[in-house]
Amino acid sequence: MKLPHRRQFLHLAAGAAALPAVSRMARAQAYPTRPVRLIVGYAAGGSTDILARLIAQWLTEQLGQTFVVENRPGAGSNIGTEAIVRSPADGYTLLVGATANAINATLYDKLNFNFIRDTTPVGGIMRVPNVMEVNLAIPARTVPELIAYAKANPGKLSMPVNAGSSSHLAGELFKAMTGTDMTNIPYRGGGPAVADLIGGHVQVMFDTMPNAIGYIKGGKLRALAVTTTMRNTEMPDLPTVAEFVPGYESSGWFGVSAPKNTPADIVEKLNKEINAALTDPKMKARLADLGGTGLAGSPADFGKLIAAETEKWAKVIKFAGIKPE
Repeated sequence: MKLPHRRQFLHLAAGAAALPAVSRMARAQAYPTRPVRLIVGYAAGGSTDILARLIAQWLTEQLGQTFVVENRPGAGSNIGTEAIVRSPADGYTLLVGATANAINATLYDKLNFNFIRDTTPVGGIMRVPNVMEVNLAIPARTVPELIAYAKANPGKLSMPVNAGSSSHLAGELFKAMTGTDMTNIPYRGGGPAVADLIGGHVQVMFDTMPNAIGYIKGGKLRALAVTTTMRNTEMPDLPTVAEFVPGYESSGWFGVSAPKNTPADIVEKLNKEINAALTDPKMKARLADLGGTGLAGSPADFGKLIAAETEKWAKVIKFAGIKPE
């Protein structure tokens, strides 16, 4: 058998080596070829669900296939998350997750998955602050005044909590960093908690911005600060907690994850389109209406955020001895 000329051989070898890259490019260009499911671990109507539907509409319009939101509520979003972990790593089943995914890693002792190990970060969608708010009868009008009042009246102030929620942990972080003693009162949802805060049955709450903003602007509650490190554009005159408690930061965040080993080219294509959505003026305005800002970045950036948040809230949960309800 005649051996190929050396130059011809090298050309053929180079072509063969390029085949996997060409295959990846072709797959990324073709994706998606059928509808894609976006799993949400909560019931319809909440913040995660609203964001999932916004992103689903954008991706449907940009990628030419239907992105369908599927609600899988239960167990603090763990049921929906496990559905993703057990799905094929082909880009056709994705999770719109939130802060709870980082919290649940420590809050629940026996999960059937490890969120960081068993999922692939795709990209962030939005970051939103909690708002430190009080009943109007509370004399404190600033964070330092509230700290002083709480220290002068240990245990007198009560705080509604849904065990393990971002609102709960924002309050626990504040108590730990300020040495204040406020009594936790269990609640199963934000609606009843806010109603009792307005009614004076509880006094202090670290509420989510979408839930709080209407009551604050309507004069039914007094906002003292936001929990992010930057002031919020919806209420720019409201200071941050960190302006008085250096190093304090707590925020809710939302983003898209995929099953472990989802092809990188598909992840990159989805990340590119999500980032494009976050620069769209209409999308930016919609996020602002929810009190949030876009959380653009690479898949690696989103992965670093998840890891940092998991470590941060693990310390708070262990320090406060928080258990799921």
